Amino acid sequence: MFKLFKSTPCNVPYVSFLAGIALGVWLLLRLILSLKVGWYQMSGTEILGAFVTGLWFDVAALSYLLVPWLLVSALIPSHWSAKHWLNKSRWALAFLVLYALVFGAVSEFIFWQEFSTRFNFIAVDYLVYTHEVIGNILESYPVPLILLTIALFVLTILFVLSRLFQFETAHHGFGKKTTLVILAVCLPLFSYKLANIDQMQFGKNAYANELAGNGLFSFAAAAHRNELDYDQFYRTIPQTQADDILQKNGLLRHAFSKAISGEPEVLDNSNIAPFTRRPRNVVVVMVESLSADYLGTYGNKENLTPYLDKLAKESLVFDKVYATGTRTVRGLDALSIAIPPIPGQAIVHRPDSGHLATLGEFLEAQQYSTFFMYGGYGIFDSMNAYFRGNDYKVVDRTDFDKSTIQAENVWGVDDESLFNNAVNIINRMVKPSTPFFTHIMTTSNHRPFTFPEGKIDLPQGHRQGAVKYTDYAIGKLIENAKHQPWFKDTLFVIVADHCSSAAGKTKLPVERYHIPLFFYAPDMLPAGHYSRMVSQIDIAPTLLDILGAKGSQHFFGQSLFKAARGKAPERAFISNYQELGYYKGHHLIVLSPKQKAETYQVDPITFESTPAPMDQTLMDEAIAYYQTASRAYKYGNLKEDRNLY
Repeated sequence: MFKLFKSTPCNVPYVSFLAGIALGVWLLLRLILSLKVGWYQMSGTEILGAFVTGLWFDVAALSYLLVPWLLVSALIPSHWSAKHWLNKSRWALAFLVLYALVFGAVSEFIFWQEFSTRFNFIAVDYLVYTHEVIGNILESYPVPLILLTIALFVLTILFVLSRLFQFETAHHGFGKKTTLVILAVCLPLFSYKLANIDQMQFGKNAYANELAGNGLFSFAAAAHRNELDYDQFYRTIPQTQADDILQKNGLLRHAFSKAISGEPEVLDNSNIAPFTRRPRNVVVVMVESLSADYLGTYGNKENLTPYLDKLAKESLVFDKVYATGTRTVRGLDALSIAIPPIPGQAIVHRPDSGHLATLGEFLEAQQYSTFFMYGGYGIFDSMNAYFRGNDYKVVDRTDFDKSTIQAENVWGVDDESLFNNAVNIINRMVKPSTPFFTHIMTTSNHRPFTFPEGKIDLPQGHRQGAVKYTDYAIGKLIENAKHQPWFKDTLFVIVADHCSSAAGKTKLPVERYHIPLFFYAPDMLPAGHYSRMVSQIDIAPTLLDILGAKGSQHFFGQSLFKAARGKAPERAFISNYQELGYYKGHHLIVLSPKQKAETYQVDPITFESTPAPMDQTLMDEAIAYYQTASRAYKYGNLKEDRNLY
């Protein structure tokens, strides 16, 4: 080793040196991520494919990054080539480049820990909300120590490399300078023409496909594809055929005005089973990242949710409920406009998303007080703008008196403080004669996983503790509500926005979309279990029908108790921002960009997915739902004052 350091360093072109360290960092990152996944999760061919395809994407990303260095090398005057100060400057710039590369790799590793993917549209969105994201990172990780460690690591690497390599000092003639300029022009053009983010999907194993990516390349592609036009990228069928399929599946949507038109209905308690009478109010508690497998009711043995497990014995528990997506905004879409998840951005986060025919719009038009309450800053993901534009009274952490907050982090206030404020606001703002609907969105089960001390027997900073604290806070909410005059007339709905992780061997692992759903109203709803498959988009129309309010026929979701009585088909919609899943009868149809479609057989016990022959009927059903939903948004047919088609 010491003899090696004493030998004469090899001469290398500066641009080649930078390219080499970039490829080295990306290769090392891919190796570390693959070890974190576990090679047992992939076959030998898949592991090899991940590294070979990964090299292709690394070179594709490098083709863009090298452009400024190629141009600078071409423009440097020849008589500067051997200058001592230029050599020092090159090493200083090498430090900055390698530091940036290693910092990016560490950032990708942290992102992978949370999402098990390369940088994607979530990373793009997070750049918009730097306050929450940077604050979350600072509260979750020892950032100064990480930055110092990176600096020491980079200095060590460059010290070793400086003993092995030295930069060429030969004069660049006209021909070589011309070659450098041509490369600066042609490399990004070739990369743009030949490399496509869809090439990441080289196999059936989602882990291997993600490992094959390059973070910078996938980040740029996600920024470009943040909104995907369904008709341009996905399979379609004639709309008349789609309408016929949806009608045969029990979906005959009405426009907003038609759905609430006519004389007020005379409500009675007939045909509202399993309820013994109709609730007057609804409180929805949407819990951040609460996977079903955290609850003892769904099989967990860690005692993370003692209160919810107790509450399950007094509630109607829905056994097979599936979230539509992997982010909070997807859950908010599902519970407000009850629409299958359209590709690209969630509707909550899109422009011109006000005055849609949402659950809040329907209830507000029928004299309900409607609220959206959030423990964080509602500016995040455009939540305040969306709900305020759809007739909800919006409340977030900025509306809470500081003295009412026990603990908070950059992501939000603790759930117990959120619930206490929610009850106080209902009591203060809702007249006794007015029914109300309140949608509460929690934040405590989110990194950095902090909460008030002394509440539970698990430490802060870990997911398990955050889950148990949220369970504790829900218990306090229910006990508080029992002392309110409106309790006996209120239905409490406890549901998750999405699961804590959506990673798996397949693009859409069904078990990673399984969420809890409880209906709790002890004075009017007997405890029990609802065993049919439920999509998150079915909750909104179900609530309207339970309340006796008009509007359920507008939504894409089905009213669950009517569906059970009418033998409507059981199905669920699951997605990430590109793949659109339709789960029915133990088969999963996955629609992807470039008009791709796949079928998987899903084991009902293990949820293991295996490729299966295409089921044309199921594929057409999937297309009918997603195509119609996407066009409804695109052409303004989700607006309250528009016809459907």
